[in-house]
Amino acid sequence: MSLAIALHVLSAVIWVGGMFFAYMAMRPAVVEVIDASQRGLLWCHTLSRFFRWVWAAVILLLVTGYWMIFSVFGGMAGAGWHIHLMQGLGIVMMLIYCHAYFVPFRRLKQAVANQDPQEGGRQVGQIRKLVGINLIFGLIVVVVGSGGRYM
Repeated sequence: MSLAIALHVLSAVIWVGGMFFAYMAMRPAVVEVIDASQRGLLWCHTLSRFFRWVWAAVILLLVTGYWMIFSVFGGMAGAGWHIHLMQGLGIVMMLIYCHAYFVPFRRLKQAVANQDPQEGGRQVGQIRKLVGINLIFGLIVVVVGSGGRYM
């Protein structure tokens, strides 16, 4: 069980921590330092690398989460409210991530390939909004996951 918990927490840290870094540190720095015509290219390369990690995190979160639900709690009925809330928000986050990956990120890659910085900027803005929503949900999940059983 310690392996499941460790992989689950590491996956959450990679995903939520990556979003926090991108939203709170990298985004403002990019706006201040990088010319608008190059921002789409930078975000395209950065998100390509980050999204590979997020896919791995999503898979591990699902596998380890359900592993723990069924081995520790004996199924959904034995899991507390905090587990159900964490699971529900996690699934919403995964759906938002899939939308970000398959729609605006795909369009961003196309805009970069077409050397269209205006369209790239629009797609980066859309991804930023989705990451912002997911970051809020992710921080809530961290609080619920770490302290929910004590509330």
